Amino acid sequence: MSLQRVLIVGCGQIAGGFDASRPPALPPLTHAGAYRRHGSFEIAACVEPDAERRAAFMHRWGVAQGFASVPEAAAAGPFDVVSLCSPTALHAAQFDEVLAMQPRLVFCEKPLTPTLARSERLVAHGETAGVPLAVNHTRRWAPDIWRLADELAAGDWGTLRSAVGTYNKGVLNNGSHLIDLLHMLLRAEHGPLRVLAAGPPVADHWTDDPTIPALLQTESGVPIHLHTAHAADYAVFELQLTTSEAVITMEDGGSAWRIRRVVPSAAFAGYRVLDAGERTPGRYAEATLAAITNLHDTLTNGAPLLGTGCGAVAAQRVCEQIRRLSEPSSNPARP
Repeated sequence: MSLQRVLIVGCGQIAGGFDASRPPALPPLTHAGAYRRHGSFEIAACVEPDAERRAAFMHRWGVAQGFASVPEAAAAGPFDVVSLCSPTALHAAQFDEVLAMQPRLVFCEKPLTPTLARSERLVAHGETAGVPLAVNHTRRWAPDIWRLADELAAGDWGTLRSAVGTYNKGVLNNGSHLIDLLHMLLRAEHGPLRVLAAGPPVADHWTDDPTIPALLQTESGVPIHLHTAHAADYAVFELQLTTSEAVITMEDGGSAWRIRRVVPSAAFAGYRVLDAGERTPGRYAEATLAAITNLHDTLTNGAPLLGTGCGAVAAQRVCEQIRRLSEPSSNPARP
């Protein structure tokens, strides 16, 4: 069976850098690492304007052809899959250049573009061209998160009372991950998210993408609080779900879970309390390889993509609402 040919656009950390010196026994965290580990793909070419970085990537991953731009890479095609790992501001133009090459599928890093309108146009262009678009909201492929989504939908954890997310490094860059995760876990049972209020923006990393606290609500009335941390202090991405039967906390981006279950109080007869809980490993590290497996299943068997352009636009729409409500003109009480 012939290998699926891949073009990787952008040769930075998520393209392959995070796996450059990672022990081979550990799950891959990057596009190149996951394509290589899967075994059904060939990284046929790469695009990177920085010649030194391009050469290092080609050497590390055994890529035969490298180019400074997408149009130059067309001569090395055709490609079955194109991974867009370049900076967000370049995605829209490069996506159109990629569509001209007629790949069978595009796998794009998030955010799709810096603005909702441009992201909507990008997705529409892909649909018109008939090219499936997967977007790397990574937790869409984490098997333990899918299990939790099924359990919540089945009522295994009782009634959802509230959710609290903590994040930093930009409402679009990292906040979109959190919104997409909430859509994945809650939307089927609780309806779309509505933004009720947003607090003052915190410029903790990106000059054009602040981190913003917000209050949201599901269509069914479940309150959701987004709390902020500062990216200069540490990286944090956590989600706590409070249900009638437990408090379930995703810690360290999904690398661990902490669950506190309801038990009878040892001190007060007739009361129920939460136990001390237990911390168990998460399966977030498996997500990137699972994403590439999903891409392969889509190409070979027509399986549905688990993370899509439409899903990414839905998350970005909420992020843009949060940002708009954080502006002083939307809240006269805040200077």
